[in-house]
Amino acid sequence: MRGSPVEVAVKHGESSGLAESIKVSANERVQRAFDIRVSAALAQAAVEIAPHATNGDQQRYPDGSGTYTKVVLQDSIGLVNPAAYKGFLKALASGRPEDFEAIVLGGTRPLNGPQGGLAFTLEGCDSHQFGSAPSEQEKQVVVPAPPALASAAYGTELTELYWAAMLRDVAFTDYATHATAAAAAAELTGMATYAGPRDASGKVTPELLFRGAYPGETVGPYVSQLLLPPTTFGALPVTNQFITYAPGVNYMLDPVTFLQVQNGIDTGLSDQPDPTPRTLHDGRGLAAFTHVDVLYQAYFIAYLVMNTLGVPLNPGNPYTRSKTQNGFDTLGQPDIAATIGEVAARVLDASWYQKWFVHLRHRPESGGGIAYLTKTIQLGRLEGRLNSNFLESQALKTSYETFNSWFLPQAFPEGSPAHPAYPTGHGTVGGACITILKFFFDGDFILPNPLVPSPDGLSLEPYRGSDAGQLTVNGELNKLAHNITFGHGIHGGIHWRSDSDVSMRLGEAFALTFLEDKVRVYNERLTVRLTRLDGTTATISNEF
Repeated sequence: MRGSPVEVAVKHGESSGLAESIKVSANERVQRAFDIRVSAALAQAAVEIAPHATNGDQQRYPDGSGTYTKVVLQDSIGLVNPAAYKGFLKALASGRPEDFEAIVLGGTRPLNGPQGGLAFTLEGCDSHQFGSAPSEQEKQVVVPAPPALASAAYGTELTELYWAAMLRDVAFTDYATHATAAAAAAELTGMATYAGPRDASGKVTPELLFRGAYPGETVGPYVSQLLLPPTTFGALPVTNQFITYAPGVNYMLDPVTFLQVQNGIDTGLSDQPDPTPRTLHDGRGLAAFTHVDVLYQAYFIAYLVMNTLGVPLNPGNPYTRSKTQNGFDTLGQPDIAATIGEVAARVLDASWYQKWFVHLRHRPESGGGIAYLTKTIQLGRLEGRLNSNFLESQALKTSYETFNSWFLPQAFPEGSPAHPAYPTGHGTVGGACITILKFFFDGDFILPNPLVPSPDGLSLEPYRGSDAGQLTVNGELNKLAHNITFGHGIHGGIHWRSDSDVSMRLGEAFALTFLEDKVRVYNERLTVRLTRLDGTTATISNEF
């Protein structure tokens, strides 16, 4: 008999009195650690696996025209090779590493980490526990089925993406007076399924274009204050000016390069950097930032900026009341900095499971491919069809007149990453990281001296709008997450609006379960309250 796991773990064998006292203390310590691990596991295991509803496009279109198949061997625009598609679906159904190795690709570009969705998550709820219905424990986010290919909602989202491509090089501060922004706002106002924010009269104004609808996101300038001011990373100055891409350069506008990209074949084209560092001030800049960022980079920058601006800790942090101590490796700066990266790594499991093993939602560029086939009367045997609200839209007409192409203009030569669209990794990480920052910092703090980028991005100017005194940490964190996921998605042309909205909720929901586990290990007693994306309050406590 080897004894219990705890007995085995603390067996020392020493015989001195001091050793015996250490042994007893160690026994108690390891038993307590064991109890914490077990109690956390039991609490998370009590959360049932949620339903995982899909939009039905995979079953509706057996030819794969409504399903993600990028870089799997393609026979023609919009149509995956049937044998390759069968092997692709076999791997996803079996989960066997050898089946993934047998997938037939169209070129040399590999699929991006599909097996990540099968990893077990041992901090917070497991990735499979989040789905399309809330749990009785209120720990699960609703991840609804995304809009179906032929739906009006899909057509509306594709309309928005075409407008964003045409506004990619327009400064956000110029939207109010720009004719294309006015046309985009007018068309989206008339689309009942548009999910972005509207003003009090129900209109989409140019200033509201490509913004999120969570609390605080329509207040102040488009770009979050937490991504603008200079700061420091230790002794390293951080200017928050970035190398972006040259204006007017778009990709995948002709059928040859479009099909090459769908097959994962290198087109020989490359990004064209703008050598002048600029503050992020337009859609192309945000797209360029997210194209190469370390996935949680914007939230680490936000953490640095909040320290520079003197944002206080969350009032629930016990060290805000201590006269003799400050937090350090627990509830202090090293803990905050490391936790941002830690949650970002773990939350991707949840996003990758939904992407690969539930939804397989295709990318906006695929919708653009169907638009091209439709407008050039080449649909042939392709089963998928787009809604007339997009095919007859002003966005599609104006885009063709602007680019001489029916395809959706892409900001990157390779188009989207080689993984499905829904939900987005950038958005899921964003929702998780801002939840961590809300846990550690005072979300109600009003940020002083707000700034706005100049139209060329070369300088920062004081923001003097009538709402300048209303920019809170919570609102600017919500805005930051949408800046990054929309920068990668809507402005880059590679994600749908609904990808981002849902992914932020998924990230938030995971982070709350992650925090419930994390606070179990603190010696400090605490009850921390933070504001969710929907405006309600979440409570994280170890005071049982």
